[in-house]
Amino acid sequence: MSQAHLTVDRAFTVADVPHRLFGSFVEHMGRCVYTGIFEPGHPQADQRGFRQDVMKLVKELGPTVVRYPGGNFVSGYLWEDGVGPVEDRPVRIDGAWHSIETNAFGLHEFVEWAREAEVEVMEAVNLGTRGVEEARALVEYANHPGGTYWSDLRRKNGAATGTIEEPFDIRLWCLGNELDGPWQIGHKTADEYGRLAQETAKAMRLVDPDLELVAVGSSNRQMPTFGSWEHTVLSHTYAEVDYISMHAYYQEHDGDAASFLAEAVDMDAFIDGVVSTIDAVKAAGKHTKQVDISFDEWNVWYQRGLETEDQPHQVAKGWQKHPRLIEDSYNVTDAVVVGTLMHSLLRHGDRVRIANQAQLVNVIAPILSEEGGPAWRQSIFWPFARIAAMARGQILRLAVDADQVSTQKFGDVDVVDAAATWDEATGRLSLFVANRGMEESNDLTLDLHGLEATGISSAEVLAIPEERDRRAANVLDDQDAVGLRPLREVGLEDGALRVTLPPMSWAVVQLEVKTA
Repeated sequence: MSQAHLTVDRAFTVADVPHRLFGSFVEHMGRCVYTGIFEPGHPQADQRGFRQDVMKLVKELGPTVVRYPGGNFVSGYLWEDGVGPVEDRPVRIDGAWHSIETNAFGLHEFVEWAREAEVEVMEAVNLGTRGVEEARALVEYANHPGGTYWSDLRRKNGAATGTIEEPFDIRLWCLGNELDGPWQIGHKTADEYGRLAQETAKAMRLVDPDLELVAVGSSNRQMPTFGSWEHTVLSHTYAEVDYISMHAYYQEHDGDAASFLAEAVDMDAFIDGVVSTIDAVKAAGKHTKQVDISFDEWNVWYQRGLETEDQPHQVAKGWQKHPRLIEDSYNVTDAVVVGTLMHSLLRHGDRVRIANQAQLVNVIAPILSEEGGPAWRQSIFWPFARIAAMARGQILRLAVDADQVSTQKFGDVDVVDAAATWDEATGRLSLFVANRGMEESNDLTLDLHGLEATGISSAEVLAIPEERDRRAANVLDDQDAVGLRPLREVGLEDGALRVTLPPMSWAVVQLEVKTA
C-alpha cells in the first residue's frame, strides 16, 4: 500500500473559488445542440424543443457558464442566420465540421435555454471570416435596450419567435477561436489576429463598456507558435482584454495509463507558462491591470488511434445534418484524469478565473443522449458535478508528501493528486483527491492547521466496479456501471483525516471544521 501525507493551513490560501471555473461548452457540432439540448418532438421535450431529461442532468452537473456557439464552428458562422422566424432562416454548410447547419436553433433559443439552465452565457464572435463591424453589431443586438436598428430587430425577432425580447445582457465574450491553428477558417498570424482583436475589442466596448473580453491564446501547448503567440497577441491587446484563452485535450496513448493518469502535471506546467508570458507583457508594457486566463476548452479527447464512425475524418462522406462526431465513451481511467485536471484548475484559481469543459452533451461530453431515447451520465460526470457543488469559499494550498509512481512521460510523480477548499461561512472543508496508483491502495492522511475537524459530512469514491476493469463505462444498455459510492475506509484520528483510497480512484471527502 502506498502512502501520502497532506497538510493544509487556513492561513495559506490561493484565492477565492472562481464561480466561473465550472463552465461548459455548447458548440454547433455533431449532436451537441440538435438531439442533445434541443430536440423538438422528443417525448421529454417542452414546447420550445428543449429536452427536459437533458436539462435535469445539466442542472445536476452544475455548470455555471456555457461558451457558445463555438469552437471551430464560429469562425465561419453568420450570427444573423440564427435569429428571426425559424422558417425564414437559411440552411448553410458548415465547413468546420463538414455538416449541414439548419439554424433552427440560434442566439435567442440559446439565451432562453441558458436562463432555464441557470448558466451565464459566454458568447464567441467570428473573427475568422468576419471582423469589427459584425462583432459590434452583435453586441448592439444582444445588449442594447432599444431604439436602434439592431436592438429593435432583437425585439422584433423575440416577439416573432416567442422568445426573449429584452436585452440579453451578455457580459462575457470570446474574440474568436483558435486562430493560431492552420485548420481554422480564417487562420491568422499572431500580428494579424492581435491587431484585429484589439480593434474589435475597442469597437465592442464603444457599444457596451462593461464587457469582459477573452483574447485567443494557443490552441494547445504543442503548437509551434506557443509562447510567442501569447506574447505578440497580448502586446497588441493587453489594454483591451481581460483574459487570454487556453485549450488542452488529453488521451491515453499506446496503453500508457501511468502517463495518462499524470497529465495534470502537463496542465500545471501549461498554466504556469502562460502566466509567465502574461506577466512579462504586463511588465514590459508598464500595465497596471492584471490579465487572467480563460481555460475555455479542456477535456479528455481520444483524437488519435481511433477509426470509429464518429471521428471527423470518417464523416466527410457527404453533407449531413448533425452527424455523430467524437462521441467518446468515458471509462474509469478517464474519470480519474478529469478529476485531476479539475484539481489543477483549482490549484491555479488565482489566475485561471474561467474554465469550460468541452463539451456539454454527446460531443466528448459528460452527458450522452439518444435521438428519441434516453439521456444518461458518463463516468466523467461525477468529478465535475461534485467539485462544482462542493468547491466553495477559499482554495487552500496543499503540502503533499507522497510516494512516487514512475511514468514514461513525466518521470516520477506523486501517487496522489489533490485540491482542497474551505468555506468559512458553512464551516466545511472539501478535499478532492485521486490515487494514480494502478494496483495499490493508498493510505492517506490529512493534517489540519488553524482548523479543527469536528466530523465527516460526506465521503464518496469513484473506482473500478467489482468484477470489472479500468475500462468500465456507462453505455446505453448499462447506464450506471460507473459512479460514486460511499467511501468506507475513512475516519478522524487525533484531529487528522485518514482515508484508504482504492487503486485508480477519485474521491471527495467533506469535513465539518471550525477555526482552531
